[in-house]
This record gives sequence, C-alpha cells and structure tokens, in this order.
Amino acid sequence: MKTKPALDKEIKAFMSGLKKRNPGETEFQQAVHEVVETIIPFTAEHTEYRDAYILERMTEPDRIITFRVTWEDDKGAIHADRAWRVQFNNSIGPYKGGLRFHPSVTQSVLKFLGFEQVLKNSLTGLPMGGAKGGSNFNPKGRSDREIMRFCQSMMIELHRHIGEDVDVPAGDINVGAREISYLFGTY
Repeated sequence: MKTKPALDKEIKAFMSGLKKRNPGETEFQQAVHEVVETIIPFTAEHTEYRDAYILERMTEPDRIITFRVTWEDDKGAIHADRAWRVQFNNSIGPYKGGLRFHPSVTQSVLKFLGFEQVLKNSLTGLPMGGAKGGSNFNPKGRSDREIMRFCQSMMIELHRHIGEDVDVPAGDINVGAREISYLFGTY
C-alpha cells in the first residue's frame, strides 16, 4: 500500500499531464481532480488499471464537435453563436447527455459536465455512455420564433452526429420541452 505522500505525488503527476493537454480548462481540470483523488488510491493497489491507462482514457473525450450556429432574430439581424457536443465515452452504449443554452457555456464547462455524465450514466445500470452539449446562446428575452430559429439552425449542424444508436441529446439549463420539440422537429 502506497503512503499518502506517494499517492499525492501520483495525483500531482497525473494532473500535471492533464493540465498540459487541457490548458485553461479550469472547470474540467477541477472535476477530474476531484475524481482522480478518489480513484488513484485504488489504481495504486490494482496496477492493471494503471498499466492500461484507464484514467488517461477516462479523461479524454472520444470527440468534441465545435460549430457555429447562425440564426436570424425578429428584426432580421443575423447572429452567430458557438456550440459544442462533447461525446465523452460510449463504452457501454450510445452517448447520452443534455444540451444547455447559456452565455456561460464553454468547451471546458461541457467537458466537465460530459465527464461527470459518463460516471452518472454508468451508475444507473442503463447501457448509456456520457456526453454533454450546448451553446453560448442566451434565450433570455428572445421570442419563441427566435428560439425556434436558433434551435433549427443548431440541429442543421448537429444532426449528422446524433441518433438513437449514436448519441441521444436531452434537455438541460434553458432547454426544456419547447426547445427539444424545435430541435427534434428539425432532426
């Protein structure tokens, strides 16, 4: 059994590598750190997991899709927002995770949420992987038609990366039944 200083050194070394691979992604780094502190004592005793690079594999998304969502407001002005889908891990089934529309959405936030979604979904016992997505689009103060146009434009870009056997988006912050209906109608 490793001593606490030896475990702390291993955690620090792992996190140093993660930070180099994910610079500036503080939300993601913090989420991983909290999980790694719990897992490294286990992998220290079960070296087959360390030798198989399980932690490195768990903390690297399968893919991140980044795209622009261009839409028109009610006054005819064109807007361009950024959107992402972080497909984190599909080892036990299709990706599943919510979509979030909020000005605070960034790739780092979505990686953090996608990473946690993998753990959350695996604990349910359902064969679902983990993902998260969204946009920095702010629906506050927007009309139903503006939100509809945004959702339609988003799905035009997103549709080629999702499907019942591939990736199943759900609702999250500012994405409820109305937005899911607009997205699904376009899909």
